[in-house]
Amino acid sequence: MNRMNRMIAVFGLVALAAPGVASAAPWQSINQRQARLDQRIDQGIRSGALTRNEAVRLRGEFRQIVSLESRYRRNGLSLQERRDLDRRFDSLSARVRIDKNNRRAYR
Repeated sequence: MNRMNRMIAVFGLVALAAPGVASAAPWQSINQRQARLDQRIDQGIRSGALTRNEAVRLRGEFRQIVSLESRYRRNGLSLQERRDLDRRFDSLSARVRIDKNNRRAYR
């Protein structure tokens, strides 16, 4: 009976912890990340938060990452390549955020 109680307790803890872990950091596929970054750049252009030059530079970096992804996918996307793409998307996302929120907003 003691073993059964432990199993019930473990399943209970897992059931309680799983929703919190799942919502802590939602994972996005590469395609979702690409679409979201593209939307953020478009929104920045429409709102005036991004200048034309900033948008051109960000779009160029975006296209380079998409091209790299295509090369990686030719032979199957390895875990290392996936991590590289994630790192590059994180970096581009940070640049979009910085460019959208730079000093021009205070003029």
